[in-house]
Amino acid sequence: MTIPIIDAATLDRWLKAGEAVLVDVREPAEHAARRIAGARLVPLGQVADQRLPELAGRKLVIHCHKGGRGNSACQKLLRENPGLEIYNLSGGIEAWAAAGLPVQGGGGALPLDRQVQLAIGAGLLAAAALSYWVSPAFLLLVAVFGAGLTFAGATGFCGLAHLLAVMPWNRRAG
Repeated sequence: MTIPIIDAATLDRWLKAGEAVLVDVREPAEHAARRIAGARLVPLGQVADQRLPELAGRKLVIHCHKGGRGNSACQKLLRENPGLEIYNLSGGIEAWAAAGLPVQGGGGALPLDRQVQLAIGAGLLAAAALSYWVSPAFLLLVAVFGAGLTFAGATGFCGLAHLLAVMPWNRRAG
């Protein structure tokens, strides 16, 4: 199903006119570190129609870091309630900030997608070094990371992201 997308300027107009409710589906630490004023936090793993704020005839706009998790949240919500007027913010909070619109916060934990990239990159470097200097059996770690990335790409579920999301540095609320 195709989810309608909107740009940051349109969302800004809708928010100023009181025509939309904005929901952030990132993790609590990401929201605490950097957020759009008025966005309500409902992490992707908790997204459900009954967890949404009261819409009172307003449009529902979902945002995340760059747009991918937002699209997943929109699809899930539309499966639960096909009558929702729902939009995904194209490019997420990154596009909002790039458009020169205000963000609150600053600093804090790295976004979850970058934490995943760092963990996988460090794991692959360690596996390569260990397989060269210790034992070729460590190449199995490369296969594990490759299988995990393939599964995440095919299903949209990243076990490493879920694991990192519950780490203490990602659990502080904003």
